[in-house]
Amino acid sequence: MSTPPLDPALLDRAAAWAAQDPDRHTAEQLVHLCDRVRTGEPGATAELADRFATNLAFGTAGLRAELGPGPNRMNSMVVRRTAAGIGRFLLNTAAGAYRPRAVIGFDARHNSERFAHESAAVLTAAGIEVALLPAPLPTPVLAWAVRALEAEAGIMVTASHNPAADNGYKVYTGARAETGWGRGAQIVSPVDAAIAAQINHDEPIRDIDLAADGWEVLPGAGAPDSIEERYLEAIAAVVPEPGMRADAQSEALIAARESLRIVLTPLHGVGGHTMSQALGRAGFSRVRMVPEQQDPDPDFPTVAFPNPEEPGALDLALALAQQTDADLVIANDPDADRCAAAVKFPLTGWRMLRGDEVGWLLGERMAARAAPGAVLANSIVSSRMLAAIASSHSLEHHNTLTGFKWISRVPSLSFGYEEALGYCVAPALVRDKDGMSAGLLLADYAAELKATGSSLPEVLDELALKHGLHATDQLSIRVADLGLLGTMMQALRATPPSTLGGEAVTAFEDLSRGATLPPTDGLLFGTVNNTRVIVRPSGTEPKLKCYLEVIAPVATAGDLPAVRATAAAQLERIKNELAALLRG
Repeated sequence: MSTPPLDPALLDRAAAWAAQDPDRHTAEQLVHLCDRVRTGEPGATAELADRFATNLAFGTAGLRAELGPGPNRMNSMVVRRTAAGIGRFLLNTAAGAYRPRAVIGFDARHNSERFAHESAAVLTAAGIEVALLPAPLPTPVLAWAVRALEAEAGIMVTASHNPAADNGYKVYTGARAETGWGRGAQIVSPVDAAIAAQINHDEPIRDIDLAADGWEVLPGAGAPDSIEERYLEAIAAVVPEPGMRADAQSEALIAARESLRIVLTPLHGVGGHTMSQALGRAGFSRVRMVPEQQDPDPDFPTVAFPNPEEPGALDLALALAQQTDADLVIANDPDADRCAAAVKFPLTGWRMLRGDEVGWLLGERMAARAAPGAVLANSIVSSRMLAAIASSHSLEHHNTLTGFKWISRVPSLSFGYEEALGYCVAPALVRDKDGMSAGLLLADYAAELKATGSSLPEVLDELALKHGLHATDQLSIRVADLGLLGTMMQALRATPPSTLGGEAVTAFEDLSRGATLPPTDGLLFGTVNNTRVIVRPSGTEPKLKCYLEVIAPVATAGDLPAVRATAAAQLERIKNELAALLRG
């Protein structure tokens, strides 16, 4: 492969960037890269060109990218310019009628605290009232604080479950900047575009004022009114409080929680303390943390990817569960907005539940407790089981676009989920996915079932008997060039498959046309046997994702193993067909 020609203008841009960069580490990194380019080191020119290929796009996920110098990476220059743009947006929205308020949180990733403090300094200097979380804390704490503190905006510095080299910038809108069910939710159009329009990517860093102080640091650990303490008190309401009356039912509930053996892992993230406190306060006294993963570590040393969905991520937790004869494994991703779970099945042993399965369990639990008029919702790529659960409880169900920025905006929402381990069980408190309140509710459900001689796997069997077996799976095609995603989608649009797994395709919907939902880049295929496949580019990673679901009727409990095996084989067949088709 030939080396790209040396571009003096690119070197000049890089030198000008390094001269402004307030972070000595990234400035030196860029100077060194320029030296490598000048000496003709292989790959150096391409790396430099990529760092300056474009400005990191600000969209509905805010920002997310690899750390490093240049406008196409996450760094202090990008953060300060973005914060300045957010400040201008808030001031323009206020139009002098009030002083905008923002709350800022951060996780334990590399540079998260630095980016949070820089954002606080920029916004304070601009005249925004700023409240800063006192320490690395979970994203749901920040999302809750936006509503609880009646802020106009929230900023969370996190890259969620991305690799260790990444960081990001998630933005929420709150009081007066948004109305109705959008208050406290992640930004959507047109707010994302309005903020992006205020970000001046060429603004000299010296022209962005920084306040030396003047922002409020919210009370931290040990204070009776700490922000974490207030959040914990709020989410305690998602499970019934035992002991309110001295009767057999209360005593049984207390005993059930005390007897449930839980293995917990935060995957080196910031959720360990908050999640363990939530469980402990609810009466779950037999909680074991995975020792190798209990402390925040931005390098995530025990996992290849800090995502509970990735193969191997829960190996240490499952080993500890086996060793301690646990009843339930709960895993949060690094910023604790997602919740994964694993349970022991009678015939096959320990297995991580699919995101859809956790969604069904929580959905059934919430639907049974929901008031008339409550609404259940899930993203369109999630299973169709929740719609059946809602119908059986005479509740309304909504499909939404992918992402909690859409799910959380469903009016009268009682419960919402997406298959990627995101669950909202208390939308009045946290208008986003919350892995801790979801974990707490799941543990409570498992305890109550154990007390009656049942279990979470038995509930899954009951749902299959009642609504039909819903078997789901995914296929991800990772690409090196993002441009390939559009090419693959266009090829599939032009020549859609006529069969999937031997079943005739009888329905085809181009989701970009917005027939049933707002337009989004995706394709939906349905077969004669009600199998469904949705194909879409990932919103956060360079890959094409395919979501598969097979639905099969089940006559008796004895038929379940055979029906599950047949459905799994069909899913595998469709996955192989799609892989061959998409890879050409």
